[in-house]
Amino acid sequence: MELGLANKVALIAGGSSGLGLAVAEELVKEGAHVAIGARDAEKLARAEKELRALSRGGKVLATAVDLRDHGAAKAWVEDVAGKLGGPHIVVTNSAGPPPGPATHFGIEAYQEALNGVLLPAINLALAALPYMKAAHWGRLLLITSETVVRPVARFALSGTARLGLVGFASALVQELGDCGVTVNVLAPGYTRTPPVERAAGADVEAGLRAMAAHIPLRRVGRAEEFAAAAAFLASERASFITGTVQLVDGGASVIG
Repeated sequence: MELGLANKVALIAGGSSGLGLAVAEELVKEGAHVAIGARDAEKLARAEKELRALSRGGKVLATAVDLRDHGAAKAWVEDVAGKLGGPHIVVTNSAGPPPGPATHFGIEAYQEALNGVLLPAINLALAALPYMKAAHWGRLLLITSETVVRPVARFALSGTARLGLVGFASALVQELGDCGVTVNVLAPGYTRTPPVERAAGADVEAGLRAMAAHIPLRRVGRAEEFAAAAAFLASERASFITGTVQLVDGGASVIG
């Protein structure tokens, strides 16, 4: 399927590993110019090398940036626009806050969750949207988690912060409708990434099997499966899809 992504400029937060890197890989293979940003310079260098090897004509740009620094994040968007052109595709992505039930945390922890998850994504989107509106073509993808659809008591901080992104996305949809910009939320379930492998425990495979017991497909997801969904929503083919919360969870939300 021709996705129409060649020469589109994609800006991906948290693109040095995990789901962010998987999306970057998928887009660069479709011929997009891909800019990834993250804090860890060593991981970024490895990711940049990998993406250049996969590129089919698109350029690759890796930048060390702490997206919690709102000024630095805006400067990153402007730098990418100067070097690759204004972004057409923006993928917001961040590590989740620590797990635990709602009353386990004080107000400071909730504030930190908003500062680490919600506000950086909103700031990045607001910095990039003028470029999308000027191009009259854009795709904003907000990576959250299945907790925005199926509350999980032990992920209270994540659910609280990430649900805010669903509200933000919904507010943008009508405002941007006549600008050719779509806004969609991606809500992954258990997907085999480094954080999930760490959460699986000392015996990773046994831990992943235990997670899979609660998934109808009886396995955790693969990062490339999530990336394929993201690439489709970022594509020309998905031009009539906006305002959705797309679960990528193997059906786990159906059985609870």
